[in-house]
Amino acid sequence: MTEDKNQNPEQIARDKIDKMLVDAGWIVQSKKEVDLGAGKGVALREYQAETKFVDYVLFVDKKPVGIIEAKKEDEGHKLTVAEDQSKEYALAKLKYLDNDPLPFVFESTGLITRFRDLRDPKPRGRNIFWFYRPETLAEWLQKDKSLRSRLSDIPVLNETGLRPAQIKAIKNLELSFKKNKPKALIQMATGGRTSRTGIHGFSTQRQ
Repeated sequence: MTEDKNQNPEQIARDKIDKMLVDAGWIVQSKKEVDLGAGKGVALREYQAETKFVDYVLFVDKKPVGIIEAKKEDEGHKLTVAEDQSKEYALAKLKYLDNDPLPFVFESTGLITRFRDLRDPKPRGRNIFWFYRPETLAEWLQKDKSLRSRLSDIPVLNETGLRPAQIKAIKNLELSFKKNKPKALIQMATGGRTSRTGIHGFSTQRQ
């Protein structure tokens, strides 16, 4: 993509975001050419939310599901500062629509992109390489809860056939998930069936 030297930094960022969205299967439209039925996913620029305009509102099957807050490239190191602003847009009422809060929130410069699912118990942003496809967001919406929410509902462990060290390791790992901790380490003595703990705990031992 060739950039116009007369473009300001915000326009350059939005051109890059547009290309990323198109490559991910979205149809990018301006507010003057709205056709929400043009495809599975439509990214509509400059949509009014209460008294402000959202940089992009994402529609899947004609329903609003998320927003993108666009920032110029030199603000990439402080994208987290924009999280409150983008959350405010996601919770706002969109013009002409009686929408519920939108779950999927992105902040992007076109080079750095962050994502949050507001359905999580404690939503927090994470860097992603590209925008998700409309089909991916549609699949997530079919589930009543986000993945992190579902980790809070892990069923009781069936301890049959498990050694005490395995039981302790699995239960502590489950507790870590329920506390919304993304990283955990299982440390067991050699011969404690360390490599089989995850298999037993999360597949064959579940009923």
